[in-house]
Amino acid sequence: MTESTTTCSYPKFEDAGSFPAFVATVHGNIVDVQCCRALPPRFQILRTGKNGAIKLEVQTHLGTDRVRCLALNATRGLKRHTPVTDTGSRLSVPVGKALLGRMFNVFGETIDNGPPVNCPQVWCVHRDAIPLSRRRTEREVFITGIKAIDLLAPLERGGKAGLFGGAGVGKTVLLTEMIHNMMHEYQGIGMFCGIGERNREAEELYREMHDTGVLEKTVMVCGQMNEPPGARFRVSHVALTMAEYFRDVEKRDVLFLVDNIFRFIQSGMEVSGLMGNAPSQVGYQPTLASELAELEERISSSSQGSITSVQAIYVPADDLTDPSATHTFAHLSASIVLSRERAAEGFYPAIDLLNSNSKMLSAAVVGKRHYDIANAVREALAEYNELKDIIAMLGIEELTLHDRQIVARTRRLERFLTQPFFSTEQFTGYAGVKVDISDTLEGCEGILNGDFDRLPEKDFYMTGGNDALKSRTSEQATQTVP
Repeated sequence: MTESTTTCSYPKFEDAGSFPAFVATVHGNIVDVQCCRALPPRFQILRTGKNGAIKLEVQTHLGTDRVRCLALNATRGLKRHTPVTDTGSRLSVPVGKALLGRMFNVFGETIDNGPPVNCPQVWCVHRDAIPLSRRRTEREVFITGIKAIDLLAPLERGGKAGLFGGAGVGKTVLLTEMIHNMMHEYQGIGMFCGIGERNREAEELYREMHDTGVLEKTVMVCGQMNEPPGARFRVSHVALTMAEYFRDVEKRDVLFLVDNIFRFIQSGMEVSGLMGNAPSQVGYQPTLASELAELEERISSSSQGSITSVQAIYVPADDLTDPSATHTFAHLSASIVLSRERAAEGFYPAIDLLNSNSKMLSAAVVGKRHYDIANAVREALAEYNELKDIIAMLGIEELTLHDRQIVARTRRLERFLTQPFFSTEQFTGYAGVKVDISDTLEGCEGILNGDFDRLPEKDFYMTGGNDALKSRTSEQATQTVP
């Protein structure tokens, strides 16, 4: 793959490769440019406005003398007949080790009040995915320290995992906890991409990363919510280009975190509407599948390094059949669905234990013991769901002794799979815990076998793994001794 090694800075506006062109029309973020010579190719960056501050990306040719462009920053003050110059290149961003510990915008400019980065290379953000012949095929589990995920939906190193959920069910909190748990022991590079981020969320995450000491091996790229749709649409390509540099040149493993993919799809929908394209199903752009595939297929691993991605995905109206969710499902190796019902019951993380799944959950990958325990947990949860209607109508007294035992143990399992987070200690009052997978397996196996039947249900809520349950059993035994 050939890389661009031009300098980081743009040429001065008045000295840029000029061609006779001017602004013909301005419709919000869409700018038509009249050209008197050869038309610039698609995705070429043009500059206009005062000192060339407004950057335009060519989207389509309207004829032999006019191109339609998408503005990547605000067009306030732009008028007709304003001169336009051609940069001679597509959108490019700096890459290199100097990016670590910094926060950037869609143009690769620092937005953390620090000095500009000094790097020898820039890469174009429009890049092809690595070919299949160079991809790594080994399967390895990526441990998060979160019980429900490691047990029922284990992540794949070098794979893609999605956190699906509606508004307010805990996607960002869960993603933040994963950053806390995984980055401390992770030997690779962290890359956080905020698409349509609120200023508050980006600032809080930056401060938390700084306070916990993981910022020095992390790069943050944010396209804020108040930015034009073109900037929000391209920010994911910018972050992925920086991640590819660390994978291909530095030969490092990269943890690629995205919050969230729906806003990438939403910005693409806005761009499509601005360009005058007819909407498709449920108002989405007709190019939804191809735009998403172009992004997701670049998240892959080679023999030299890997990109492991965890993506938050907003689900409109909690409808998992929405086209934005169904198109994303196809690209993932693990799908973690968050449930509003579990959140309402106070079970955090509010993971839907039956609908969450992973391609890694097979005996050949995680081992027969893990596979059997996970299946037993799912069977118990499914049976409990069937008994809930009977309990609601007739009461638990009408169940058989066997069914009552299943209900009691499954209720303990539900509470055991809750977990206090480090990122929410100040809100919940529970000290955060990170649980090893072996501890989780022993705890679930003990609950299913009835080893902890004497413990009250409250002792399973917001606790650690098997060791925590054993200590509480010992405490109970000590208290009952006369």
